[in-house]
Amino acid sequence: MPDTEVIILAMTRMLSGVCTAGMTRELDEITGLRWVRPVKDFGTLLLGDLTDVQGRVIQLCDVISLHLQKPRPSPPHAEDWLTDFVHHRPRLLRRLEGDRRANFLRTYQDTAPHQVLIEQKRSLCLIQPDQVWGRFTLDPYSGKYEARLAFSLDDQAFLGSASKRGLPVTDLKWRALGRAWLSDGSRFDFDSDSLREKLTVDDIYLTVGLSRTYEGQIWSLVLAVHTVPDYATDIDYTNP
Repeated sequence: MPDTEVIILAMTRMLSGVCTAGMTRELDEITGLRWVRPVKDFGTLLLGDLTDVQGRVIQLCDVISLHLQKPRPSPPHAEDWLTDFVHHRPRLLRRLEGDRRANFLRTYQDTAPHQVLIEQKRSLCLIQPDQVWGRFTLDPYSGKYEARLAFSLDDQAFLGSASKRGLPVTDLKWRALGRAWLSDGSRFDFDSDSLREKLTVDDIYLTVGLSRTYEGQIWSLVLAVHTVPDYATDIDYTNP
């Protein structure tokens, strides 16, 4: 199969590596464009797999070339595609920025996000929530860092676990932003209004996905936080 053009809509931290996902140019009646999640034959993706030949780590809203080999769905992860990262390095084609990025996020929102968020029939969606709220926390003793975010969509709240602290956020860029905001404290709470004001943004979109099976369950995760205009922060890939 020839190399495929993919716009990256998730770059995330995993316990043993990283994960990415994005949309191809192929049309889809529910999501607008077809989602793919590149995977390897064995093991999780590593940061080196998502680094191009120039040594640049792939970022959100990069449009890249990937050598997708064949679909390898593992329900509910219907979007998984076996990808060759050894002989075909990811190649940056361009970036989606400014008005083009804003138009893309507005256009390709999921028309049936309940299939991911509630029914777990598939595992990736792009949404514009009605409201968001959450927190960053850093335990000064253990060093444990958490980024969590809850949201409402169509009058339904998605709060995460029973503790209602929000869904875990695995987005590398968002987690880096939280660490910067916690530089002089151990906790930072926000809601939609305070977040828009602090970041000077108008709109907030989320890439939401499903985890792999953990302790017999599959959990919803916030894989990326997209703002319009985009926000900037430095990512320390050694400390995600």
